[in-house]
Amino acid sequence: MADEEIRMDKFLWAVRLFKTRAEAADSCNKGQITINGMSVKSSRHVKVGEVILMRKPPMVHSYKVLALLHTRLSAEKVKEFLIEITPDEEFKKLENGRLQKNLVRDRGTGRPTKRDRRDIDRLHDNI
Repeated sequence: MADEEIRMDKFLWAVRLFKTRAEAADSCNKGQITINGMSVKSSRHVKVGEVILMRKPPMVHSYKVLALLHTRLSAEKVKEFLIEITPDEEFKKLENGRLQKNLVRDRGTGRPTKRDRRDIDRLHDNI
């Protein structure tokens, strides 16, 4: 099952980070996948112990390669091949983005009421 090397797009697909291998290749070609600070092509070979950074705005996910595999496995078995090491600060960025969506008011809804204003102020204080 595990060999010396495997293509980046095939590995990302096999560990279920992307639904299709084509999506994984597109992400690599767009520069969203980096290793050691350099964006990688889909044909680059992955090695055990490397840290893969995947940009999915507003977050940057970090994964460490534990072992290589060529075939797509169930989600439970993927944990043996890849571990997520994303810092907590990145997850806070995602939460802040969700809170900011609540701050936008639809055009034409009029002035906020006193209650709305207090809710908006509480959200601003939490951010």
